[in-house]
Amino acid sequence: MAIDQQGLLARLVKELVRLPGVGQKSAQRLAFHLLKLDREEALRLADAIRAVKDGLAFCRQCRNIAEGELCEFCRDPKRDRTKILVVEEPSTIYAIERAAGYRGLYHVLLGSLSPLDGVGPGDIRAEELVERVKPGGVDEIILATSPTIEGEATAIYLTRLLKPYGVRVSRIAYGIPVGMDIEYADEVTLLKSIEGRRDL
Repeated sequence: MAIDQQGLLARLVKELVRLPGVGQKSAQRLAFHLLKLDREEALRLADAIRAVKDGLAFCRQCRNIAEGELCEFCRDPKRDRTKILVVEEPSTIYAIERAAGYRGLYHVLLGSLSPLDGVGPGDIRAEELVERVKPGGVDEIILATSPTIEGEATAIYLTRLLKPYGVRVSRIAYGIPVGMDIEYADEVTLLKSIEGRRDL
C-alpha cells in the first residue's frame, strides 16, 4: 500500500525518518503503530516529547542534560569534585553510571573535533572545561572520548590545553572486552590493549 506523499501519515513518516537509526521502513512501521494506539496513549507520548523539549536543558556547569540549572551529578554533594570525566555526549554518562564505578563529576563536550565537518575547538566546550580547572581543586581530568580519529584528536587537543594548569590528564583504556577470545579481536583493539597494559 502506497502512502499519500502529501497526507498526515506521510508527514509523520517524514519526521520519524529524521530520528537516528530509523529508516523509511522502520518509520512506516512506527507510524502505523502510533496510528493503532489509543488516542490517550499517543497523546501521552506526544506530551512526554513536549515535556522533554520544554523542561530539559544543558547543565550550566558540565553541559549534561538537566531539569534545572544544574544536573543531578553536579548537584550531588557526595560526588568526588577532584575528578572530572570528559565525554562527547550526555548518553555516555548514563552508560558509565550503569557501571557504578565512577563517583566524580563530568564534562560534556557535545561533540568532537572534526575539521572536515567544520567542528573546531570553539564548538566542543573546551574553554568551559578550562574554566572549571583554573580555580584549582581538580586533581584529574579523565578523557573518555571515542576511539576514533576525531576522538583521539580531541583527546590530544584537550591534553595540550589542560597540561599548563598542572592537572593530571588521563585517558580511559581501550582493549579486549572481558570474555572475548583474543584471536577474534581486530588489529587496532589488540594494539590498544598492548599500549594500555598495566602491572600486576
